[in-house]
Amino acid sequence: MSGKRSAGLLLYRVTDAGTEVLIGHMGGPFWAGRSRAAWSVPKGEYGPDETPEDAADREFEEEVGHPPPAGHREPLGETRQSGGKTVTVWAVEADFDPALAVPGTFTMEWPRGSGVEREFPELDRLDWFPLEDAVELLVTGQRVFLGRLALFMESREDRP
Repeated sequence: MSGKRSAGLLLYRVTDAGTEVLIGHMGGPFWAGRSRAAWSVPKGEYGPDETPEDAADREFEEEVGHPPPAGHREPLGETRQSGGKTVTVWAVEADFDPALAVPGTFTMEWPRGSGVEREFPELDRLDWFPLEDAVELLVTGQRVFLGRLALFMESREDRP
């Protein structure tokens, strides 16, 4: 396996208004005050000793603070982001109250060059959005997964 790899779970639910997805606003000073292209599928990196599926489950629990939901995992495939990282995502139909999230944290020097280490949440908030609204919010490299989820949902509707 060459290059960094990341895996995650995209929760979705079907409401009277249509399909909604649960995405997280990235924490830390670089994303503060931004909304457009500042949200992500709960996901994270993994190494050669872990399967992408196991990593997706582990990362969901680390970033959301709750075990991943049970249920069928619909593969949405993978994509290579502009920075070179390959991201693999599965969709899971489930409901989750974002107010219950207890995000994991990371530490970084901030302000840069200050020598001061500060802790920030990996995701500073989670929320449900209709697919069409999530497109503008999600980081560009992950938007492909919303299109793939939409195609999957259309194929479900076409089944007898």
